[in-house]
Amino acid sequence: MVTTVLVTGGVWWAGDEEPADPPLAAAPAVPGAAAASGAPAALDHKAKPGARPKATPPPRPTPPPAPLPRSRPTTLAVPAITIEAPVTELDIDGKGRLATPPVDNPRVVGWYAKGVTPGERGTAVVVGHRDTRTGPAVFLNLDSLSPGNTVRVARADGKVAVFTVDRVRTYAKADFPDKEVYGATGRPELRLLTCGGAFDSRNGYEANIVVFAHLTDLARKI
Repeated sequence: MVTTVLVTGGVWWAGDEEPADPPLAAAPAVPGAAAASGAPAALDHKAKPGARPKATPPPRPTPPPAPLPRSRPTTLAVPAITIEAPVTELDIDGKGRLATPPVDNPRVVGWYAKGVTPGERGTAVVVGHRDTRTGPAVFLNLDSLSPGNTVRVARADGKVAVFTVDRVRTYAKADFPDKEVYGATGRPELRLLTCGGAFDSRNGYEANIVVFAHLTDLARKI
């Protein structure tokens, strides 16, 4: 950090030169003289202070758009972590769990097709791999998102739903709060899910990372 210090001091005289005579003391001010000469008038300390300027109210936040009709998502983008990925449809597997995107295509995300579409009233769910046997995958850096980051979802109807991140949480798989993550809140919301926590070669990751976001805008492009 650079600090600027202002030093104010007297006048130093160089050589043998004598300083000029000091200026004469100023004469007492004459009423009206300042105005006649154009010099600024002295402050009237007995005058009442003027009225304080009115504070400007902060701008009102833009209201969120109305919920959108149903339309399947086609592309998901997260600018803060440089993601733009195609969306594939997912279903529930034989064990009653949400299936995952194909491991042979780690740059694809999956949307639960029997649930809410992004932008509809309710909670839409999108999942992606953190990594696969071939290396890092699309949601590798999902846990680095912060409140205020945005998620954009292009839909088949040509609309782009813009969601703002509210929070990011990590839950142990044994204590995963289904109702909190998947439950409806009365407005269009989005959840992004991937694996997290410690990794075990037998059981995989011990936790899930969840991004909570809600619809805040509509855009023309992804």
